[in-house]
Amino acid sequence: MKLKTTNNHQSSLVLKAFSSLYPDKEMNFNYSLEYSSKFHDYNANVRFTRHSLQFNLSRKWQHVSEEIQIGLLQSLMNKVFKTKINTHNIELYHLFLKNVEIAAPKTQNDEYLEILFNKLNEKHFFGLLDKPNLKWHNSANKLGHYEYGTDTISISRKLLEGKPELIEYVLYHEMLHKKLKFSEKNPSRHHTKEFKLLEKRFENSGILEKELNKLAAKPKRSIIKSFFWE
Repeated sequence: MKLKTTNNHQSSLVLKAFSSLYPDKEMNFNYSLEYSSKFHDYNANVRFTRHSLQFNLSRKWQHVSEEIQIGLLQSLMNKVFKTKINTHNIELYHLFLKNVEIAAPKTQNDEYLEILFNKLNEKHFFGLLDKPNLKWHNSANKLGHYEYGTDTISISRKLLEGKPELIEYVLYHEMLHKKLKFSEKNPSRHHTKEFKLLEKRFENSGILEKELNKLAAKPKRSIIKSFFWE
């Protein structure tokens, strides 16, 4: 099969990533890499079909080292091909993700969410968690979200319809994401065993989960559990 690629530097990164991750295999897929403004900072995804690999990355990645970008592509390939290969590039990518929040500008701060953040920080994190951007969003389908690249916690205004404990619980959930960030063994998995154990330490967490399900737009699905790194 003749491969079809966009003849540019981006596509060469895909080939380099594949060749170094799977040195004994041939790239027998069509492949491409595009940078898009549709993503939040440092997000990315891959679309895989029988004969095609299409990588889509946030425009922020254009200014990041090629070695780190290759690590990102290899992490996505591991996910697509169900492999668990580690490389120097993947280690560089993980290190980048761990530190990217430090450089993120802190320009958004809701006073009410800040009060709750400080309260939870002292109670559950010994006051050691650095304050991220804190804001509200209007989506009812995602009650809370932590954005790694911009170091931003956003909480749905839908929670204002319930009791204050629900806001605190969702905020605590997102603070756990900030603390634990991601699992290096499986960077696409956010709710690790450690995460779930820490989540259960929140007072009345089981009861609050049930109340969140009732409040959410889709009652049979726990919206708070539907987080992902695009």
